[in-house]
Amino acid sequence: MKKLMVLSSVLAVLAVGCTRKAENVTLKEGTPAYQLAKDLSVKVPSLDPAANNVLVRAKNFEITTAEVIQTIQDNVGSRTAQLKDMDAGQLKSIVERSAVQLGEKRLLLGEALKAKAVVPPGDLDKALKAEYDRAGGEQGFLNALKTNGISIDHVKKSLEEQWLINSFLEATLAKETQIKPEDVEKAYGEDKTASVRHILLFTQGKNEQEKTEARKKIEDILAKAKAGEDFAALAKQFSEDPGSKDNGGLYQDFARGAMVKPFEDAAFSVPVGQISGIVETTYGYHILQVVDRKKETRPLNEVRAEIEASLKKSRQVDTFSTYITKLKEKAGFKTAGL
Repeated sequence: MKKLMVLSSVLAVLAVGCTRKAENVTLKEGTPAYQLAKDLSVKVPSLDPAANNVLVRAKNFEITTAEVIQTIQDNVGSRTAQLKDMDAGQLKSIVERSAVQLGEKRLLLGEALKAKAVVPPGDLDKALKAEYDRAGGEQGFLNALKTNGISIDHVKKSLEEQWLINSFLEATLAKETQIKPEDVEKAYGEDKTASVRHILLFTQGKNEQEKTEARKKIEDILAKAKAGEDFAALAKQFSEDPGSKDNGGLYQDFARGAMVKPFEDAAFSVPVGQISGIVETTYGYHILQVVDRKKETRPLNEVRAEIEASLKKSRQVDTFSTYITKLKEKAGFKTAGL
């Protein structure tokens, strides 16, 4: 599954959400966020604003359902309507993952401030101008915010905090993300792209019993595939991935770094023509049939910079994952489901 695939555009916007103060957030009756929580609690009762359940606990803070709902409201404004069309499983997954993101941001911002990271004069204006340019101009950007009920002050605060975090991480992880010439040469000799068919059964937002049932079902499907049944037909019949199901589960010519790691590892290691075992990712259970892999055909001197950039990006992801895991362990970071 592609790294950028999310259950809704809401989750994508949450990735740049603002980190709030340390005290717990509560929702005030009559506000848009309070009404959103009430509406969503029809499908997920634990989102009722009166309950304000804790989703993340750390030594120095908690993240509650109210904070997540308020952040969603701040970030997407009137577009929260799309949440109301989702089922309970999707809503739980979005809220739980958003709580983790908010908790991680709080840890990172705290580290950045301890390191005395500051935004250089003019850098915030440049970041804001980039947002204006993407929207076709300042007025277009401001109009879009107004239409969707989003505050420009909130956007500025979010950009400032994200700049602080990014700047801190670049300085802190610089040594670990350096790429050597031999790294580039090794990568050049490896397969560049892969094409696979896959079958996915979602586990996001499901309880343990539902996950057990999904595991049994994927085992049965794997047995059918190993017995020689047509993989594309099985994907059309059983896969829950809307991005590939109707195409027989096909993802074609994707590069390294485009998919979540367990999926990528299988795609680039299982022999061409063969079927993987069960691969578990944050999305659920997968089975892959590797269709093809291709190597780079251009000369190394033409693609050296491109490979180096790709390797650096991948290493940044891996290094960040290790860093945030250690930071969460130190902070006593614990999660609770809805």
